[in-house]
Amino acid sequence: MGLLSDGRKAAALVRKALRNRVAAREVRAALAAQGPHTAGGFRVAVYFADGEVNMYQIRQWYKPLAHLAQTWPVVVLARNPTGARAILADGGIPVAFVPTVRDLERYIATQDIAVVLYVNQNTRNFQMFRYGRRWHVFINHGESDKMYMTTNQFKAYDFAFVAGDAARARLSRVLWDYDLDARTIEIGRPQADYYSGTLPYTPDERTVVLYAPTWEGDRPSAHYGSIRTHGEAIAAAVLASPAHRLIYRPHPRSGVVDTAYGAAHRRIVGAIEAANAADATAQHVYDSAPDLGWQLAAADVAVVDISAMVYDRLAADRPLMVTRPVDPAAVVDTHGYLSDAEWLTAEASVTFLTEAERVLSDPDAVGKLEGWVRHYFGDTAPGAATARFEGAVATLMERWEAWHAATGEDAADGAGDDAELDED
Repeated sequence: MGLLSDGRKAAALVRKALRNRVAAREVRAALAAQGPHTAGGFRVAVYFADGEVNMYQIRQWYKPLAHLAQTWPVVVLARNPTGARAILADGGIPVAFVPTVRDLERYIATQDIAVVLYVNQNTRNFQMFRYGRRWHVFINHGESDKMYMTTNQFKAYDFAFVAGDAARARLSRVLWDYDLDARTIEIGRPQADYYSGTLPYTPDERTVVLYAPTWEGDRPSAHYGSIRTHGEAIAAAVLASPAHRLIYRPHPRSGVVDTAYGAAHRRIVGAIEAANAADATAQHVYDSAPDLGWQLAAADVAVVDISAMVYDRLAADRPLMVTRPVDPAAVVDTHGYLSDAEWLTAEASVTFLTEAERVLSDPDAVGKLEGWVRHYFGDTAPGAATARFEGAVATLMERWEAWHAATGEDAADGAGDDAELDED
């Protein structure tokens, strides 16, 4: 059995290597066709070392970054071939493909990059940290009360852009000897300024339900995914009702660890297809598109798992329910919004429509929700978060310029002398 397992792992590694090789060729061909980047043309870099499976982490930043680039040109430093290929295919943000440390070092020597933004905690981020005399800023890929949001890795960055008071309170409870005032800057949720898009259905009198579960997780403490425990019952209830429309938007990693979880996901997709075939006016939606925004704004009620989707929806200031994890080992932080959330248990998901109607008709829910919105995101008026995000970048740029003027030194001199030791 061990030999068989080892053989499968080896075959998987070979397939992955072949995929990366093909992707690398395609990326290099595409970039060659575009021509070289202008020397000194970029001031802000987004460092992304992940492959296509984690593209959701950077895609949600595309629109805020495109707006920022009108003032400070932005480039993505892509380390993984499939991730680089996906970003190029999406278009919009310039890409530098730097798979090795040598590639990375050569490229940043041609640019006056003052601010480096990080959307995740990939271990290869440390290969970029070695370059000093520029600001390293963790912007994350969401706001939530998951353990991920209080990792001690925050200390590795010069600054962290956080959403608001809730994030600061969360970090202050967990991190030792971390200067919140000096190293965190509140920016709200800039993505919420772009919660728009073309609806894939014709709006009518139906109540629109967004069900956006997370993936199954890779350890018991992170078993927040609800597709197996809640999802099929929720979908069945909504699809059977002529008064409701379902938008099903699962996490792109759903089923990568647990095959049964993936099978439950596929059954929901099949049920949506069957319901639409039976009634063409239903227009239920299985949403696997990269763009996130219109779903959060259009849904009358949302059902989400413990994940960043709770807070993405909270930023829309619209009714939501959170699924209660079945695994008792799943860690639930009840200091913040989750202490006051509208919980949906696996048992109650069987009568989901009744639960949803209760949430939608509760007169006290509106004021309670608005209080939590302010606590997590501050001012959510249109454009406010974008202004705070860009103001934070501008402040760091001013500090970089002041240092540069005072020292007269080139920021490119900030690399260490041990590039060979850090090579892939």
